[in-house]
Amino acid sequence: MWKYLFAVALLLVAVTFDLGMLAYAMYVFLGILISSRYFSRKWAESLAAQRLTSQTKANVGQTVAVVIDVENQGKLPVPWVLVEELIVRDYLRPPARLSLIGRRLHLIALGSGEKKTLLFQIELLGRGYFQIGPLLLETGDLFGLHRRFRMLTSPQYLLVHPDFSPLENYDITSPRPIGEVRITHSLFDDPTRICGVRPYQYGDPMRRIHWRATARTGELHSKVYEPSIVAGATIVLDFLSAHYEEIEGEARGELAVTMTASLVHALAQRNEEIGLITNGRDAIQRIRFEGWISDWRTRREARESVELDTPNDQFEPLVIETRRGVEQIERIFDLLGRLELSEGLPLPALLQEAAGRMPRSATVILIVGKIGVEEAIAIGDLRRSGFVVTVFVNCYHIVDFEAALATLLDMGVEVRQLTERSHVADLCRDFVLR
Repeated sequence: MWKYLFAVALLLVAVTFDLGMLAYAMYVFLGILISSRYFSRKWAESLAAQRLTSQTKANVGQTVAVVIDVENQGKLPVPWVLVEELIVRDYLRPPARLSLIGRRLHLIALGSGEKKTLLFQIELLGRGYFQIGPLLLETGDLFGLHRRFRMLTSPQYLLVHPDFSPLENYDITSPRPIGEVRITHSLFDDPTRICGVRPYQYGDPMRRIHWRATARTGELHSKVYEPSIVAGATIVLDFLSAHYEEIEGEARGELAVTMTASLVHALAQRNEEIGLITNGRDAIQRIRFEGWISDWRTRREARESVELDTPNDQFEPLVIETRRGVEQIERIFDLLGRLELSEGLPLPALLQEAAGRMPRSATVILIVGKIGVEEAIAIGDLRRSGFVVTVFVNCYHIVDFEAALATLLDMGVEVRQLTERSHVADLCRDFVLR
């Protein structure tokens, strides 16, 4: 706006003092300002774009191709267009989870009705739920007086499943169970372990009659025995950001996800029931935009619009019910791929919220970052309520592990230490084949 005011002021001065050359120059300058503004707007409005990705769901180590078509749908040629595919900068900063092969920034010219295709690739270095786009286009007049910015193509989201450690020398057909668990129905009962009493049902053998309860109530009651049989596992993943640190280049949070994925993979091979409960945050919850403003004042403003700055609170547990099947495994791996550290729900509250949704017929496997007094009490309460519990403590220092070990062993809870990625396969093998 100041350019127009300056030109008009000089034109008035030229007309007042009869300065012909200055007046002519201001007429030309105003004409250039008006025409350049008109044409830059026309050029920006005539641009259209489309993005295609080779896949939207992938695994670590794969490469995804991104193809961008930019078209001039107007009748006027566009002398220059700066095309940039926006990607959140945190994805590319160390420790990088994405690596770009090729350029995502191009300077092109488009004739009337012309279309150009641009290509680059994304190498997937880590799990995550990554936002690709939107596409930022910048154009303007040849004098640099007016520039127009547009965001075209809604962003796409690329889901990368976590990596896992397969169990070496593991026989899928091994008949050994995953641990002693309580189930509601079974073919084999242990008559030495009575876990309750229920009303008599037709067909119950006489040796199951509980005579004391029958005499006390006046009605027949039968004993309920506690069986030992394979019935899968419910994995509880503590993903509170305060419990995880990066030590010697190993991100503890990512190690916890790798451990979880490895256990899920191992149990899936045995066709066991699997469930997942976590206090982490689903990345889908941080997606803020459903539409995009197509006109921006500056390139910096456009870039900042796609950065992630939403709150990191998660006050409700994420729960995938304990079931079996191929779809169940896919759901768990999808959630693990999207999972992010949260600052909301602590482990004791997580266990209290989720206890009613965990079947007693499955082993409860806790993967935790730190265990304090409150966490130990909550785990002990879970054990005393009848669940079979195993805890993996994700800590590097043996002192921290020994403190957790002493506390939980007294409660009858099995405790193991998770130190680094190379130990994941051994821990999973020992746990599955014990």
